[in-house]
Amino acid sequence: MFEGFEQTTIDTGEAKIRVRHGGSGPPLLLLHGNPQTHVMWHQIASRLARDFTVVATDLRGYGDSSKPPYTADHAPYSKRALARDQVEVMRQLGFERFFLAGHDRGARVSYRLAIDHPECVDRLAVLDVVPTFEMYRRADTQTSLRIWHWYFLAQSADFPERVIGKAPEEFFGRWADPCFTPEARAEYWRCFQDPDTIRAICEDYRAGATVDFAHDAEDAGQQRIQCPVLVLWGDRGFGAPRPSTGPENMFDPLAIWRGWARDVVGTGIDSGHYLAEENPDETYARLHAFFTA
Repeated sequence: MFEGFEQTTIDTGEAKIRVRHGGSGPPLLLLHGNPQTHVMWHQIASRLARDFTVVATDLRGYGDSSKPPYTADHAPYSKRALARDQVEVMRQLGFERFFLAGHDRGARVSYRLAIDHPECVDRLAVLDVVPTFEMYRRADTQTSLRIWHWYFLAQSADFPERVIGKAPEEFFGRWADPCFTPEARAEYWRCFQDPDTIRAICEDYRAGATVDFAHDAEDAGQQRIQCPVLVLWGDRGFGAPRPSTGPENMFDPLAIWRGWARDVVGTGIDSGHYLAEENPDETYARLHAFFTA
C-alpha cells in the first residue's frame, strides 16, 4: 500500500502526527474516519498522487499518532484541536493552502478546519457526514439506532472503555465492514488493540457531544465555510437522504450543508458508509473531478 509514498512523524507542538505523503502537484490533505487510520485511502491515494501532492495522516488519537490524556472538558480531542494539528502538519510540509477531503470523523475535523482556518482551504470534500450539531439536532428514533455508538462512546469515562476492553474484538467487528481489504483490516485491528486508542476514540465522541456541539452551535446556519464544498454520501450510508420524524421533513445532506456554505455540490454513490473502500473507483473519480475543476 502507498507505493512511492514517504512516511514520517510530525510534531505539531500539541501532538505527534503520523504522516504519509507522495506525488506532485497541488497539495491535497486526506483525513480518515473511525475505526480507520490513513490507510483507508490506500485504494485511491496513488491515483490522486498522479495529479496532487497527497498527504494522508492519522488523526490525533488514532493509528500511530499520539493520544493525549483525559481532560474534564475533552478539549484535546475537539475537532478544533485536531484541525490545528493538520494545519501545522501542512505548514511543516511547506503548504500554507491546500485542498482537503475528510471521511466520517475526518470530515468533522475538515469542516471545522475550513471554518477556523479559511485562509488554508481552497476546496473541501466531506464524505458521508452532516455537521455534528445537525446530526444531534435532527436525530429521531431511527437515526439514533443507526448511530447508537455516538451515545455509548460519549458516556463518562471510563465506562465505555471498560466495556469495550472486555470484548474488543466483538466491538471492533461491529465496525469492521466486509469491504475492508485484509491488509487494511489488519492495520485497523492492530491499532484498535491499544487501550490508549480505545480511550482516545471515546474522548473523540465525548468531545463531539460537548465541546464540538458547542462550537458548531455558534456557526450553524451562518454559511461560515467560504470555499467550494463537495458533499458525497453512500446511498446506503449514514449521510444518505432519508425521511425523518425529527424537526425537519427530510434528512437532506445538500440542503443541510447549504446552511453551512454558499457553494455546495454533491451526490450519492453506490456505497455504504465507507466510500473510499467500498467504491474506490467512483470516489476517486468524484474527488479528482472536484479538485481539478
